[in-house]
Amino acid sequence: MRPALPALAGAIFCRGAHGLADAPEEIQLTADIIGDFDAISFASLSPTEATARSPQCKAFPGDPSWPSEDEWSRLNKTLGGALLKPLPPASVCYSTSPNFNAEACRFLVNNGSRTTFYLDDPVTILTQWPQGNTCLLSPNPAGNCTQGGFPAYVVNATTVKHVQAAVNFARNKNIRLVIKNTGHDSVGRSTGAGSLSVWTHYLKGFEFLPEYSQPGGNYHGPAARVGAGLQVWEAFAHAERHNVTLVGASCLTVGSYGGWITGGGHSPLSSKLGLGVDQVLELRVVTADGRYVTADPQTNRDLFFAMRGGGGSTYGIVISAIAKAHPPINLTIASFSFALGNTSSTTPGPSVTVADVDTFWKGFNAVYAFGIPTVDAGGYLWTTARPAGSGRYQMQVQVQMPGLTPAAATAFVQPLIDTLNNLGIPVGITTPTTQVYSSQTGSHGGAPGNGYFASRLFPRAVFENTTLFAAVMTAARATVEAGYTFHGLNMAPTVQAGGYAAPAGLNPVWRDTAMHADVFANVNMGSVTPAEAAAAQRRLNGYMDAIRMATPGGGAYFNECDVLEPDWQTSFFGSNYDRLVRIKRNWDPWHVFWAPTTPGSEAWAVQTPNELPTQNGRLCRV
Repeated sequence: MRPALPALAGAIFCRGAHGLADAPEEIQLTADIIGDFDAISFASLSPTEATARSPQCKAFPGDPSWPSEDEWSRLNKTLGGALLKPLPPASVCYSTSPNFNAEACRFLVNNGSRTTFYLDDPVTILTQWPQGNTCLLSPNPAGNCTQGGFPAYVVNATTVKHVQAAVNFARNKNIRLVIKNTGHDSVGRSTGAGSLSVWTHYLKGFEFLPEYSQPGGNYHGPAARVGAGLQVWEAFAHAERHNVTLVGASCLTVGSYGGWITGGGHSPLSSKLGLGVDQVLELRVVTADGRYVTADPQTNRDLFFAMRGGGGSTYGIVISAIAKAHPPINLTIASFSFALGNTSSTTPGPSVTVADVDTFWKGFNAVYAFGIPTVDAGGYLWTTARPAGSGRYQMQVQVQMPGLTPAAATAFVQPLIDTLNNLGIPVGITTPTTQVYSSQTGSHGGAPGNGYFASRLFPRAVFENTTLFAAVMTAARATVEAGYTFHGLNMAPTVQAGGYAAPAGLNPVWRDTAMHADVFANVNMGSVTPAEAAAAQRRLNGYMDAIRMATPGGGAYFNECDVLEPDWQTSFFGSNYDRLVRIKRNWDPWHVFWAPTTPGSEAWAVQTPNELPTQNGRLCRV
């Protein structure tokens, strides 16, 4: 049995190629709807008055200032029943929970990860520790399940009016507001104790625009208006129908036009077509005052700048975007792997073993040395090096080449194969796989994990300077030997690749980056004490420091990061940080939007006794 889900509405605007006159995007909050319900009225105080009157802490359940049941009920009536009060999904496994359901528990334990359940759940985020680990899934859980860092209420937003009413209610009632789409969140920016959550997952509209001219910009051509909740696999299905390419996240269940673009957004097409921020031609946004505005190079230019790479959950809530629609393109992938083991393979093949440790690590270095040729050819080098136990290691490699035929991809990769063969690694490749980029499918899967990781952006100079390259390869090797997984993605998302001159709030380091790498810790944050979890983070940070020192001028990816990244302001946003803080203060003097490690977030903190910054606590001024 699958646990029952609330009835959910459909797309935010009509699927077609023409106007949106009757579309739900036009359903907005009006004075007639507000009436005498002042709790959902638009902002009336000046920015100076708003700052002066802002309380020390956000209201919290149980406080005298927390809205009454009658007020929540009236909000729900205004929303047409879109207000949810969901318990944690795993609560069905706890006998002390009012939601206890043994059959539903068995479904989650045995089959939840094989379905879209968690991606379609109103509170789940796919990394659990930021919630506080207060309701972990288990067939025989110990203790009680509590709401922890999950929101108190959720608005299932399917119209602009829903989002406006939620923003206004949260601002006027001094309630913490969070924004959640699909839950692809590793640090807790999409959840928060005692909060009202705006759930944008069902803003799934699509409209193909055969001819679009960007106001005040330089783009003229095909485009698409895409809802913030449209997942990659859904966008690809629309793109296939119209014979175009829409650039999206590598993970097909991500909602590309929300957090992905506001954090930057990389993909296998980054070296060829740029980042997610380079695809955005226009945004429609609900801002902290409750207004619904357009942002493009001509209108609200500072907002358009900030919301492309300047951090999500910070300046406003994306309702929809207009994105470039490119000609269809094939993605051809040449794959192989090699491992360090007890014996060496004698027969060439796509998966081989070597017994000599030095040979393995020389092969490791050779693969990353091939990163620059790959990105210069418009490609994407996907690699994973991981421990395999007992002093053994495995290196997985995918050379992903947009626009090449299998024969051309084979010829392109051959120099790397020759280098590895000459080192004593008899690896080869079979005929590379190829498919139309937008024909990728796969909407299922995905269950909450509980790991911890950090990331680093490697400037191109690291690969071109032999001293820096040797140092960074030594540091990367040390992480794997210490038990971490090193996941590298070589790409070159230059301004030229993006074909887009409008400035963006993205960390400028991205434009000179030749690799983004994640380093994953082998620790389950739900099975250790808070002190042990904090110690694990400090240990990882020690190894990351060696990588940081070997990559001067680098940074870290805002969407994939350690929430305790040192000097995160510079690492995530670089020289744009001060400007982003000014834009944040201008658009949100009421402090409606807050999420960890976003511009201006230093002024607030979640009160929690844990060393790790979970979202299980009251949000207060620092």
